[in-house]
Amino acid sequence: MSGHSKWSTIKHKKGKADAKRGQIFTKLAKYIAVAAREGGSDPDMNAKLKEAVAKAKAANMPNDNIDRAIKKGAGELQGDTYEEIIYEGYGPGGVAVIVEALTDNKNRTAGDVRHAFDKNGGNLGTSGCVSFIFTKKGQILIETSDGIDEDTLMMAALEAGAEDFEASEDGFEITTEPEQFGQVCDALKEQGYELISAEIAMIASTDANLETAEDIKKMNRMIDMFDDNEDVQAVWHNWTGEDDE
Repeated sequence: MSGHSKWSTIKHKKGKADAKRGQIFTKLAKYIAVAAREGGSDPDMNAKLKEAVAKAKAANMPNDNIDRAIKKGAGELQGDTYEEIIYEGYGPGGVAVIVEALTDNKNRTAGDVRHAFDKNGGNLGTSGCVSFIFTKKGQILIETSDGIDEDTLMMAALEAGAEDFEASEDGFEITTEPEQFGQVCDALKEQGYELISAEIAMIASTDANLETAEDIKKMNRMIDMFDDNEDVQAVWHNWTGEDDE
């Protein structure tokens, strides 16, 4: 997601997350468990787990839930085994879409993902068909408020290891390399900043627009279908039109 759309997207997601907090925590627990299983239970020695924990904390997931998910991934507690799968395809109007999933049943998840594409004027593509236009970055969003001085926040972010800082009417976007994401989040929170969103994002290098109300409706419905799927961890796309929904 890129351009102005990130703010409307985040607000849309936040409203859904508040209504479905239990489902969000379930998805995050899967993500944490897989990261711990693949790279060990120490976040300082496992970059993927550190990213997962930072994302969970940004969503206000309780520490007990985080610890339990790590223990399940490390085999200290019984839990299901999930496999990470990346799907690529095209939404209505040729919008590039990446779907990240964690599943214990590949056939079920593949069928659900394909159905969401097909039902909304898109199609599931082959591996690599759209990923070349996306770059993985840490993305931190902080809303504008009277108590935030732009220069002070920018210096705090850059000194913590941020790569870039951008201010807009809605707020401040801080970009990091994935490896520095966790430390920048921790530094900003320690200084009292509230992160409206913090995640490892797939940032598109090109934007796509939708020309018709019908395509916009289909794209929004497709995103909602993915968000409501318990196997889907994240959806990335290069459509800039959420403000038009």
